Amino acid sequence: MNTSLILSIESSCDETSVALVKDGKTLLSNVVSSQIESHKRFGGVVPEVASRHHVERITYVIDDALSEAGVKMEDVDAVAVTQGPGLVGALLVGISAAKALAFAHQKPLIGVHHIAGHIYANELVEEMQFPLVCLVVSGGHTELVYMPEHGVFEVIGETRDDAAGEAYDKVARTLSLPYPGGPAIDRLAAVGEDTYNFPRVRLEPGSFDFSFSGLKSSVINAVHNAEQRGESVIPENLAASFQASVVEVLVEKAIRAVKEKRAKQLLVAGGVAANRGLRAALQDATAAEGIQLVIPPLDLCGDNAGMIGVAAHHAYVRGKRDTLAMNAVPGLSLEESMTV
Repeated sequence: MNTSLILSIESSCDETSVALVKDGKTLLSNVVSSQIESHKRFGGVVPEVASRHHVERITYVIDDALSEAGVKMEDVDAVAVTQGPGLVGALLVGISAAKALAFAHQKPLIGVHHIAGHIYANELVEEMQFPLVCLVVSGGHTELVYMPEHGVFEVIGETRDDAAGEAYDKVARTLSLPYPGGPAIDRLAAVGEDTYNFPRVRLEPGSFDFSFSGLKSSVINAVHNAEQRGESVIPENLAASFQASVVEVLVEKAIRAVKEKRAKQLLVAGGVAANRGLRAALQDATAAEGIQLVIPPLDLCGDNAGMIGVAAHHAYVRGKRDTLAMNAVPGLSLEESMTV
């Protein structure tokens, strides 16, 4: 049984998304309702506001996804939903909707790990070749994940403090740039130069872990010290210097992980995978090393239900089923998430 038509729901943060995914490879629809404008004035996501928006939008987005795909619930084989990690209130809205659909239409229910979804977005670009290594870079996560086969995840490196995307947002706030900070920093970095020479934090020899808190503090201190001296910083150069430090460490550790694990592919996943500086550096480094690089298109880097549907397909064909007692797990472990 390798065929499926899955309705998938993603509501872990500030996007309400529903998709119809056929056989884990074809997006029949992938509707995303973003809340960025609502949270922009706060400089970040407000959990209560996000949850309320999900409640307001979820039924409309479900209807839109079914309509765009040209299918009915009777045609669907299973209902999938992000179980965690994420904002608990936001997760509960999606899970409640998924449970209602599964119960009303007597369909199997499948809970999916949010980061597993980001990783599986790559299958919409290129079929996975195992073993592989995936570099996950997003607002809440920075990890190196080793996959020997479908549905098996080994986290071999992770951030010890701020995630890369979180550091981008904090540096952007220091420069009075709009939320979300990643795209704004990326645009400035493209026209700036690495003149500040911020530290490259590599931690212990051989470690695949990351740390961006010290880098973030170095940037903030550079801005504050300049202000105290009555000097002005060059935002483009500061952004370029910050990004150069982040990208260099991410690329270096990802390439080393691929070599050490003898991986056939390097995948990239998460919202920061849309960063032009990171994409260019990874393309150069993998080309030089003869490594196959797979990166999702920009519209699949951010949170979306299509990626959840792809991950759910592989769980579905392995026989994974959840009960209506399934609950949101804000701190859900990736390594334990897809066991049957």
